[in-house]
Amino acid sequence: MEALLQNLIDNAPLINEQLARYGVKFGIYKNGSFNERLFPFDPIPRVISAEDWKILSEGLSQRVRALNAFLSDIYSKKQIIADGIVPEDFVFSSSGYLAQCEGIIPPHGVYSHISGIDLVQSKTGSWYVLEDNLRIPSGASYPLIARGLSRKCSPATFVQNSVEDNRNYGILLKDTLDDMNRGGINVIYTPGRYNAAYFEHAYLAEQTGAVLAQPGDLFVENNIAYCKTFGGKERVGAIYRRISDDYLDPFTFLSESLIGIPGIMDAYRAGNVALVNAPGNGVADDKGIYYFVPKMIKYYLGQDAILQNAPTYLPFYKDDRNYVLENLHKLVIKDVAEAGGYGVMFGCDMDAKKLSEMTELIKNQPRRWIAQEVIDFKDLPIMDSDGKNQIERKADLRAFVLTGKTCQVWASGLTRFSRNPTSFIVNSSQGGGFKDTWILAK
Repeated sequence: MEALLQNLIDNAPLINEQLARYGVKFGIYKNGSFNERLFPFDPIPRVISAEDWKILSEGLSQRVRALNAFLSDIYSKKQIIADGIVPEDFVFSSSGYLAQCEGIIPPHGVYSHISGIDLVQSKTGSWYVLEDNLRIPSGASYPLIARGLSRKCSPATFVQNSVEDNRNYGILLKDTLDDMNRGGINVIYTPGRYNAAYFEHAYLAEQTGAVLAQPGDLFVENNIAYCKTFGGKERVGAIYRRISDDYLDPFTFLSESLIGIPGIMDAYRAGNVALVNAPGNGVADDKGIYYFVPKMIKYYLGQDAILQNAPTYLPFYKDDRNYVLENLHKLVIKDVAEAGGYGVMFGCDMDAKKLSEMTELIKNQPRRWIAQEVIDFKDLPIMDSDGKNQIERKADLRAFVLTGKTCQVWASGLTRFSRNPTSFIVNSSQGGGFKDTWILAK
């Protein structure tokens, strides 16, 4: 395998050059301006054995099924609250909970159709879930196109290694949209060229045969969604929407939204169009709710969690708060409302003044924070900036679970790594790169 991997390493500049030509970029808004940069690709893949993947895929499917059950419950009977498993405060105070979604039952009862679950592997080999992304998780397109370019540059590498083929993501996504479709065409709805993941929106539309629609392309008449065409209009049955809940429908959410589809929530509530992912999912990927996912699995599925959370404490609870305040200097503190690597603070990096300020914030706003033990997760080899030597950096894995009539785990994933030798933050928005994820065939 080493000799074959050398082919990929030697061809890395060509692969990155082609990624740039295809516009494989990641956009970042900073200081009021939009900046695009290339998402750097490292040619050394993350390799996961068939045995490890079997456990991971079973655990990921279990977790997503429980999260979908939670969303169905929270927007209807709220039995998990009545039974004291999840505190009421953690649901209704979540910024992701949307009262406007109460009573809406999506097709097949599925809320999170495309779930991006972030994991890390500790140096002991154990896997931990760090975060559930159930709103508009991005990233599947990057390993998909990188694998295709790598295969062209070094076909022998894939012929002579038993690696699961990841080219079926477009099929899985199309099948999911078809399962949800209420009658009409499938649409991927993008806010436009200046969205951070616009490349992915366009690429996935091509992969699935869906129409790529932008603001102004879709409209609603008599609770039916339509797409403008050269000949007039065409009915829309499923919308894979890549804009946040707040901007989705100015009649229901933010009235000042210029990128939403007026009346789309009425069409959705009437059962005439599917929204993928469902609005309101943010209540289930709130970092505070994350603490309760193993309990959800037991409550809804009657099973023990296959994949464990990182050891987590909720300052909302007195005992946890006391522990956090006593051990703040060695924990990771996360703001539950932040994403993309923002709002993550390491106690070991804080001076006495910052620790004191953080202590007061936690005391005064205990619901706003979670704290976690620092997992010394696995370093993976990457090539240095000169492409000549291997160095090691922290890396995580975003796995993708697609749920239509069935729940399927894509045999691939987005491995992100930090380019900073001292950083545990691997998010692309924080300057990280990515690499392919090889799942070895049985």
